[in-house]
Amino acid sequence: MWETGVSRGGNGSAGQAVADGAPAVPAQSCDLVTVPARQGLEAVDILRLRDDVGPVLHDGACDTLGFLVPAGTAAGWDVPGSACTQTSGRGIALGALCGDAPCGEGTAAEPPVTGTGWLVPPEGAGAAATDPAVLRAALGEAARTIEAVDRCQ
Repeated sequence: MWETGVSRGGNGSAGQAVADGAPAVPAQSCDLVTVPARQGLEAVDILRLRDDVGPVLHDGACDTLGFLVPAGTAAGWDVPGSACTQTSGRGIALGALCGDAPCGEGTAAEPPVTGTGWLVPPEGAGAAATDPAVLRAALGEAARTIEAVDRCQ
């Protein structure tokens, strides 16, 4: 189901089955960078212009966005105003988010965290996971844009 650009779902499955001979999406473990929604939405726009955005989760209850980044990013993440965590201590396996079918056209991946929805689903992302250096730059640019807009109001 799609709601204001966000697909809603429950916990994902860890399966990687092959349906109709189509190859399963390879599993890629990920960490999660969480930022306030306003800054995150600006960063998503910046990343989309450059085709560098990976899957992005939206948590409406907490008003945050979560960018999936390669596993291991959490160990060195130091961007103020954001947090990077290892998901479940092992990382999210991107290829496992589609349950029993491969991610692709007509297959909506289930968000891995209950109560969240996809802002950018894995099957619609321009990258398997967002590059941490690219995300860091986009978050900085987004923060400067927000600061400039706020000064003008």
